[in-house]
Amino acid sequence: MTLDLSPSPQLSARFAPDATGELIVDGVRERFAEESTQRLREAVLGRVGEIAAAAGRPVQLMVSDEEGDWLLAVQPDGSIGDEEALSADPDPDPDPGLDPDPDLDPDPDPAPLREAPPRESFLRVERARPDRARHGIRGALARAGVPLGPSAAELRERAERDAVSRHWAGPRTIAIVNGKGGANKTPTTALLAAVFARNGGSGVLAWDNNETRGTLGWRTEKDHHDATVQSLLPAAGTLLSAGARTADIGHYMHHQNADKYDVLRSNPTMLATEQRISSADFDRLHAVATKFYRLVIIDSGNDESAERWLRMIDHTDQLVIATTALGEHAEAGALLLEALMQRDANSARLARDAVVIVSQSERTGPASDVRRVATGFQPLARRAVTIPFDPEMHGGRLSFEALAPGTQRAWLHAAAAVAEGL
Repeated sequence: MTLDLSPSPQLSARFAPDATGELIVDGVRERFAEESTQRLREAVLGRVGEIAAAAGRPVQLMVSDEEGDWLLAVQPDGSIGDEEALSADPDPDPDPGLDPDPDLDPDPDPAPLREAPPRESFLRVERARPDRARHGIRGALARAGVPLGPSAAELRERAERDAVSRHWAGPRTIAIVNGKGGANKTPTTALLAAVFARNGGSGVLAWDNNETRGTLGWRTEKDHHDATVQSLLPAAGTLLSAGARTADIGHYMHHQNADKYDVLRSNPTMLATEQRISSADFDRLHAVATKFYRLVIIDSGNDESAERWLRMIDHTDQLVIATTALGEHAEAGALLLEALMQRDANSARLARDAVVIVSQSERTGPASDVRRVATGFQPLARRAVTIPFDPEMHGGRLSFEALAPGTQRAWLHAAAAVAEGL
């Protein structure tokens, strides 16, 4: 049957990600602010249920949030449904019944022998379940039984989460580069590692390949030891032997409990002259890293002439330029891409397929500056993506969980762009 849903009263609701919203009843606004988006939805929809009860009939509610707009029907008893689904005719009875058995001949002639028809398998073919929304108010309503599918934004997020969850045949190495200090290389290294590990599982390493005061160790969790690259190098032969066990690498790595990846630290208290790494040393370290880890993300440091920096490029599968919206950081990244185009064929391929991650480094900086820098890199690289300002990225320990939801979503998008090249 068709529901009586006349257009009056006219109701619309808007939900914001910060758990604020408003309900507009015949042009009159009612504002809401709750502790969580779940509480906000309950408060607004409860109010609409009261209006439907007072009217003694279902009412229409136009809902808007960051995932789109859609129309709901709210019943006087407070139940909620998609208007189209509620007004649709029910499906016909799918069970037509069994045909009666045919009459049996009491004295049949012997039937000729014939090949038996193929036996039907007892294994049932599972029918695909209808897709349902999981996020936002659509997800809340879907969990309550309303048949709402995912929005376009949710489908994009699912696709990107699938991309960063993949495991590849063989290890992969990502290099985070920019010759200018302060260009956001260390946060980019740590937060990309967090996205890949939190979604794809263990086997992700963030490696501080910096001989001039690398700070990746300072900005991540420390384990119950003080091991650094210099500790690992003498043990490389043992770790590469057939008798080495997977857990043996734990003597040299610092596990990130919440973000699920490991860190190979440099020693920022030593002078650069005391921790030089030759090309051969880097090869041994990389062989250890790729034996024990499926994905190695390298924080590269600033010295593009160092042996360890150049050898890193030779082992890289995907290049990432980290930069901020500041002109000197962006220019240094662009010059590096141009220089790699001239170095050799492998370096030129890395430059063409590079991903540029532009982070907003200043709280008051206009978003247009970040977009301008990203647009400027588009002719030079495969992808250029942006990250909004987040105070949790500036100073102190880096934690994915501490980031604002919008920043987390931006890093997922950035990591998915990187994963396309793996």
